[in-house]
Amino acid sequence: MSHVKAGGAAKNVHDSPGQRLGVKLFGGEKVKTGQVIVRQVGLTKRAGEGTKLSRNFTIHADRDGIVTYRTRKIRRFTGKTVKRTEVTVQ
Repeated sequence: MSHVKAGGAAKNVHDSPGQRLGVKLFGGEKVKTGQVIVRQVGLTKRAGEGTKLSRNFTIHADRDGIVTYRTRKIRRFTGKTVKRTEVTVQ
């Protein structure tokens, strides 16, 4: 006979590391071509002039320059306008 009682199943014990999302370069900072400016899930920030958007919505610099952020009104499919932040490199 066993000397240890049944331990039961351990559920919800696996923990994944964080994805390190967020703004990597702030307004006024210098950027080189190909550098990551913003890592995000979905289009919380829009890619403007001098930037490009990759498949996982990461915004990269398309040329050397200085990062700037500004708020723009974007029209949704329903016709409603909402404010979104646009990232540009000048």
